[in-house]
Amino acid sequence: MGTVLPYETAQGKRYRVAFRKPDHSQSTKRGFKTKKEATLFLATVEVSKASGDWIDASDARATVGTLGVVWLAAQSHLKPSSLRPVEIAWRLHVLPSWGAVQVGEARNSDVQAWVTAMSAKRGATTVLRAYGVLAGILDGAVKDRRIRANPARGINLPRKVPKSHAYLSHLQVKALAEESGANGALVLMLAYTGLRWGEATGLRVRHLNMLKRRAQVEENAVLVGRVVHVGTPKTYAFRSVPYPKALSLPLAGACEGKGRDSILFGPGRDYMKLPHNQHGWFANAVARCMKDDPDFPRVTPHDLRHTAASLAVSAGANVKAVQRMLGHASAAMTLDVYADLFDDDLDAVAERMDQAISASTVVKPLSNQASLALTPA
Repeated sequence: MGTVLPYETAQGKRYRVAFRKPDHSQSTKRGFKTKKEATLFLATVEVSKASGDWIDASDARATVGTLGVVWLAAQSHLKPSSLRPVEIAWRLHVLPSWGAVQVGEARNSDVQAWVTAMSAKRGATTVLRAYGVLAGILDGAVKDRRIRANPARGINLPRKVPKSHAYLSHLQVKALAEESGANGALVLMLAYTGLRWGEATGLRVRHLNMLKRRAQVEENAVLVGRVVHVGTPKTYAFRSVPYPKALSLPLAGACEGKGRDSILFGPGRDYMKLPHNQHGWFANAVARCMKDDPDFPRVTPHDLRHTAASLAVSAGANVKAVQRMLGHASAAMTLDVYADLFDDDLDAVAERMDQAISASTVVKPLSNQASLALTPA
């Protein structure tokens, strides 16, 4: 047990509490105006020690800025393309607002006010990412027993509104490939296999099996800042993706004059970088297609992944096949992203149920007539 001791100050008598922390080191807290206040504080100390909820006040004085540097360093397991947005969110949004705040002084209402103010100026994606960084840092503070609970949890957050997907038809894919010139084979590969840009531009000649018409996805070349980082595919799993026979000739052309280890698309030595979204070769090709076809949607290279899903479903592929082609972690994720493509399945269910109802209605009277015919007069 600790002790409560009085002492004199210029403002009058005050009380000091002396107690031992769980590690048996001595500590004190001064400034209590009454002995009752000091005694109550000592009681809370003993209870928290007995229940295992003890929080050292000196640990709670660590700032979000100090702990944030440690937390960010621990995110080294993330791929460069995933780590970069986290670093930007920390540098631009979390550190300026929370860097000097002690974790023990962070309040739920303050976090909510910060999120609300940021939501008025920023998109949901930016807000959620910045909030995730702050919440992650404070989660670490809880695990380190600097604070009892995370004040960032239980916050009202903005919702991301899903964007409608743009899908190209077969004719529109053909037109875009023709307008893309030397990059036409890459456009066809994106539109008919659903590969991500980094997965397609990471393909080497040896990854193509021309006999089985398969592309082995083993590398992902992603542009992070101005540097292309090469690693494993997004889900860390290799996969074999089929491509239509119509792509055999364009892909053979892309392989021409290259060795087995050469990069399939582009000159063969350097990975292709994602073209500029306004002035790059892809945007220019789309602009020319839109000029010739009023119904041609404004698409990005990633939209060709959506096109691949659409064309696969229209060709009769089920959700499991689409999941494997796109490299999604689960069929549920595929359904969440492309639920609109499977609306016809719901119509088919209704039609089959209607047929079953009609069949049961027809069979019953026939059975009654048959039983009457068999009944002796």
